[in-house]
Amino acid sequence: MSVRLADGIIILEGECQVDEAEPLLELLLADPGAAVDWSGCTHLHTSLVQVLLALRPGMAGSPGSEFLRKWILPTLNCG
Repeated sequence: MSVRLADGIIILEGECQVDEAEPLLELLLADPGAAVDWSGCTHLHTSLVQVLLALRPGMAGSPGSEFLRKWILPTLNCG
């Protein structure tokens, strides 16, 4: 799984594919205050971006992908 919960923080790591959108949504709905650490994320399917844009969790770290840092990070207003 590229989306998991560890010590109250939602971790996104590696290539987060479309099938990870629902688990991400469920984790965020279960704990709306949970931060999302995406420092190990190298790819983020647009379905996960949509979940993050809709729920606007606190984002921690900087993603491992230049594309995510350049285009998605500013969109989420976390960098």
